[in-house]
Amino acid sequence: MNYHHRNINGQQLDLPLGKVVCVGRNYVEHAKELNNPVPSEPILFIKPATTLVPFSTPIDAQGAPYPLHYELEIAILIKDTLKNATAEEAKAAVGGVGLALDLTYRCVQSKLKEKGHPWEKAKAFDDSCPTSEFVINPNVDLDNLALKLEINGEVRQSASASEMIVDIVSLLQYASTHFSLVPGDILLTGTPAGVGVLKSGDALVASLDDVISTSTQVV
Repeated sequence: MNYHHRNINGQQLDLPLGKVVCVGRNYVEHAKELNNPVPSEPILFIKPATTLVPFSTPIDAQGAPYPLHYELEIAILIKDTLKNATAEEAKAAVGGVGLALDLTYRCVQSKLKEKGHPWEKAKAFDDSCPTSEFVINPNVDLDNLALKLEINGEVRQSASASEMIVDIVSLLQYASTHFSLVPGDILLTGTPAGVGVLKSGDALVASLDDVISTSTQVV
């Protein structure tokens, strides 16, 4: 594994690698596009640290056992331990804001959902969480971050955090009531509509506001 948490200048951050807490169906239109009900409370699942790779790492679609689907998400890096956090504690624990891809074997996930089984085999495989560098800014407006994914020059996903069903601070609070969030953990906040399959030769460019622009290739 060659992943380390880094700032936008490429400097390694003094935080360990932890778990990735993911939120499912946090945008109404994404839930609809997969014919899923809109949840009444956040859906949480976890990717282990072995899923983390730098965003620029080429994505191996040819070597994957199933078709790979992309889901771009805002990533929140945790710098302080959170347990049953207040809103103030949750916001203060944000150590950085970035982007990540929640790579998914959609066909595997669909079969697991039909059986009522957990999703990890479809979501938690090695290198399934390409992650960007992080913007370190305590004054960032978490409610209005804009993310965008272009593939081969075409916009596939574009949304604002203001469109989330549950906002970022509330997600941190909710997750911390079920298990501790510790320094080095990452929260993925859900993906907007526009998800799809990746093909060899695809060129991906992802952006967060005007502060992060990162890219990768599918091989």
